Amino acid sequence: MAPVRLGGPVRPVGLWLIDSEQVSTHVTTGSDWCLIVKRSAPCAGYGMAKLGRVEAAPIRSETPFADHLGETMRAVSEERDPGTGRIALEITFDSGRVRCGTWSGDLCLSST
Repeated sequence: MAPVRLGGPVRPVGLWLIDSEQVSTHVTTGSDWCLIVKRSAPCAGYGMAKLGRVEAAPIRSETPFADHLGETMRAVSEERDPGTGRIALEITFDSGRVRCGTWSGDLCLSST
């Protein structure tokens, strides 16, 4: 996961889900504010000029995924918003679900 602090609390700008076979899936947002989900190896971090540096760091309690570390994903589904065309991703674990979406270009994560 790559957290960033922009004058407020740390929030992820992207994250990598790594399965038991070490396959990495990157979840982030695009410049058009869409959700991007693709197979990609984690990066080491990168600079954003005046905004500072984005660092890749291990997951902590800051995201809903922390409650599901080590669990098997049981299902993955898409949710489409007919008004905007945006797609959200819902990942189901034995102990709950995590929803990945976007709002105003930010990655939004919530648990249910």
